Amino acid sequence: MTDDVEFPESEESGKRTVSDGFFEREVFLSAEETAAFLRSVADSLDEGHELTISGDDWEIPFAFAEPIEVEVEFSSRRERELELEVEFTERTEGGGIDVA
Repeated sequence: MTDDVEFPESEESGKRTVSDGFFEREVFLSAEETAAFLRSVADSLDEGHELTISGDDWEIPFAFAEPIEVEVEFSSRRERELELEVEFTERTEGGGIDVA
């Protein structure tokens, strides 16, 4: 089962599916929008090992493996900043061995 997790204001039509190469998008959200987005991610994690992150014109379907890496970073060099990063690795089918 794949759960869709959308950035606020996402539309369904004309989306490009990102499945190869490099893609990065940074958005600025209100605290309320961020909370809703994180709840959607959490709900997707509870449902299984697949999720789809999407924006207005793109989507990234992703089947992930456990464990999931969570990084917390704090810096006060220029300005006080707290960064939370969640890193998923791709789930692979099978255990990597075959019997012929």
